[in-house]
Amino acid sequence: MRAWLQFLIFHRRELLQLLLEHIGLVAASTLIAAAIALPLGIWATRSRAARRWGIGTANIVQTIPSLAMFGFLLPLPLLGGVGASSAIVALVLYSLLPIMRGVYSGIAQVDPAVKEAAVALGLTARQRLWQVELPLALPSIFGGLRVAAVIAVGTATIGAAIGAGGLGEFIFRGLATADNNLILAGAVPAALLALAVDGLLGGLESMLARRYRPAAPPPALAETASGA
Repeated sequence: MRAWLQFLIFHRRELLQLLLEHIGLVAASTLIAAAIALPLGIWATRSRAARRWGIGTANIVQTIPSLAMFGFLLPLPLLGGVGASSAIVALVLYSLLPIMRGVYSGIAQVDPAVKEAAVALGLTARQRLWQVELPLALPSIFGGLRVAAVIAVGTATIGAAIGAGGLGEFIFRGLATADNNLILAGAVPAALLALAVDGLLGGLESMLARRYRPAAPPPALAETASGA
C-alpha cells in the first residue's frame, strides 16, 4: 500500500491528466446519449413500433462485448478510427438503453388521472408533455442517466486500448508490464469516480423523487380533477 501511494504521488500529474480525460469521455458520451435517447424515449411512449424497434435495437447493442464494439468501430470512416471519437461513439451506444428506458418508464407511469386533468385544462399534447409528463418523469429519467454514466465510467477504461486516453492507460500499461501499482493506479480512481458519479446522480434522483411524486398531481391539476 505504501509503495502504491508513493507511486500515485510521484505520478500525480499524469494521474490528474488521465482522470480529466476519463471524465471528459464520460461527460461527452452521456450528454450526447441523453440528447439522442430523450426524444427516442418520448417517441416510444407514443408509438408501439418505435418502442419495439428503438428499445429492441438498444437491447441488442447492449449485448455486444465492449472490446468487440471498439473493434467494429476502428475501420469506420468519420465516426471510427483510433482515438477518443471511437470511444465516445461506443459509450453513446451503450448509454442509450438505460436512458431510453428511464424516459419511457417515467412517462408511462404518470397517473392517467393527471393526464386527463391536463386535457380538461385544455393543454395541447406538447404542453402536456413539457408541463406535466416530463416533470413527473424526471426521477426516472435521472435514474436512467445514473445507470448510463456509471456504465460509461467502467467501459471508458477499455477505450485506452484504441488510444482514447483515460484511466485505462494505467491499467493496460500495468497489464503489459505486470505492474500492480499501475493497474491499481487506474482501477481504484475509476472505481472511486463511478461511486462519486453514482452518489451525485443518486442524490439528484432522490431530490427529484421527493419534489415530483408520480402519484400526486400538480395542485392546479388536482383541483381541476376534484372539481370535474
